Amino acid sequence: MRQLSFSFFALALTLLVAGCAGGGLGDDPFPSPSDYEVYGIDVSKYQGDIDWDSVRASGVQFAWIKATEGGDHVDEKFARNWAAAKAAGIPRGAYHFAYWCRPAEEQAAWFTANVPNDPDALPPVLDVEWNGQSKTCPRKLPREVAIAEMKTILAAMERAYGKRPVIYTSVDFHRDVMQGEFNDYPIWVRSVKCHPALKYGARKWRFWQHTAEGHVAGIKGYVDRNAFNGTAKDWRVWLAGVSVASRA
Repeated sequence: MRQLSFSFFALALTLLVAGCAGGGLGDDPFPSPSDYEVYGIDVSKYQGDIDWDSVRASGVQFAWIKATEGGDHVDEKFARNWAAAKAAGIPRGAYHFAYWCRPAEEQAAWFTANVPNDPDALPPVLDVEWNGQSKTCPRKLPREVAIAEMKTILAAMERAYGKRPVIYTSVDFHRDVMQGEFNDYPIWVRSVKCHPALKYGARKWRFWQHTAEGHVAGIKGYVDRNAFNGTAKDWRVWLAGVSVASRA
């Protein structure tokens, strides 16, 4: 029994190390980001002026663009990125960074007032994470309050754009708030050291932000890179589903 226990934990540790290294164990139980066929980026003002034609030529197949934060902030590069990404032919969606010191209704109204309702766009994204380093709002809400706030914003987004929103989350926020909740939403997870399976357990995810230090032609400096969980065919099916939802 003692030997069995040791073997079990040794295997678990080996899998953890392999997964955090991006695979490499026998049949490679944890795919690395490069194993996924469809990849994209997410951007904000910190990427400066982006050459979106070069971004598309590099193979980027989707982009999430920061639009708003809280109830009174618009990313200063949003309008330019929103128009230029579409002109370059890159499917793009807008995201809202949740600010836990502002009522959910105000945040939803701010997002919908500043993000155009473009039928060609990807679904809107609600970015939920704890921001303990914030100078103005480092607070953590009780789990039930955070869930209620999220539901309010998500419902408003879906009403405004006719598409099921995507939820972006970090490991700690998912652990504290989202486990067992929001299973009917596409989930976008952050995990820069390990495959999501090792950080989010059985949670089904659609997008994986796997690095904050990526490089893409057309962008100076670092950019977040993301993988779509599926094949190129799955991606086309998912996009078609988004379009159908927008017409419903």
